[in-house]
Amino acid sequence: MTIKAARFVTGASGLELTADERRFIAESRPFGLIVFRRNVESRDQLRALCDEFRSLVGWHAPVLVDQEGGRVQRLGPPTWAKMPSASRLADAATSCGDDLLRIAGRLLAADLLDAGINVDCAPCLDLAIPGQSNVIGDRSYGADPDRVASLAGSLAQGLLDGGVLPVIKHIPGHGRALVDSHEKLPVVDTDLATLRSSDFRPFKALAHLPAGMTAHVVYTAIDPDRPATTSETMIRDIIRGEIGFDGLLFSDDVSMGALDGSLGDRSRRTLDAGCDLVLHCNGDLAEMQAVAEAAPMLSGPSLKRAEAALAHLTPADAADLPDLRARLAEVMSAAEGQAGV
Repeated sequence: MTIKAARFVTGASGLELTADERRFIAESRPFGLIVFRRNVESRDQLRALCDEFRSLVGWHAPVLVDQEGGRVQRLGPPTWAKMPSASRLADAATSCGDDLLRIAGRLLAADLLDAGINVDCAPCLDLAIPGQSNVIGDRSYGADPDRVASLAGSLAQGLLDGGVLPVIKHIPGHGRALVDSHEKLPVVDTDLATLRSSDFRPFKALAHLPAGMTAHVVYTAIDPDRPATTSETMIRDIIRGEIGFDGLLFSDDVSMGALDGSLGDRSRRTLDAGCDLVLHCNGDLAEMQAVAEAAPMLSGPSLKRAEAALAHLTPADAADLPDLRARLAEVMSAAEGQAGV
């Protein structure tokens, strides 16, 4: 596959693209589109939005969503089934095994692919750390790094089985953040030895997966001046080096409050630091244009990583989806019953 796209992913303002958004997309050629609840009304509407975006860029480009389950589920009832949070799945898996996570991932993939979406910004590999901001909370699979890696890896495999690309996040770990990076910049003062023995471990275990997303978090033991997203030291020495992740690296949303400066400056710093793609989510056209102006066309190692990541998108397997849904519902119902005893 030869990709001719710029190094950013854009959002959109509503249920369908405006005339200005259509012109912007056709001219700037973003690598992908990310959708949120504001973009979702029905299955047919969402398919039409995805189809129009792909028609404008001229190829079957990625369409992304944050569909983790629990609090973070952009496609929800009544059209799409409510999925359990990571913490609920982890609790249930203690008695029935990690295959439960693969089932959940496969069902997530089925819902997304049917709506035209082929990239899920999940799973979270962030650890559950006492005192952490509730921005992670029940999105975490737990406090044990090895257990988190096993559970998250199973969910990622379920997504891949269903023809959807998983994006592990938030590298190298958002669990120690005491503030919400949507609003403020978290600063983590934990020593490097502790980070290596805990936060980094799930990402190192799953470094073979094809795509990941950075954390807007400062780790003073590594780079006291810049969050991971805009830190060349973090991306080169830790994410690419020590953790060993060589997949396609998305930034977290550059419109979040954790970052400072103009949207153009944020985007340039992100790309200069070593992210392959800038993610911009809020659908503000002026901001989208500033990001696009800072994002060159994909080339070199970033292009190769994009091609390698998308090569993991294979046709969905022949799973018995009604049976999988029934199994998940039965296990979760039993787990809730036991919790209530």
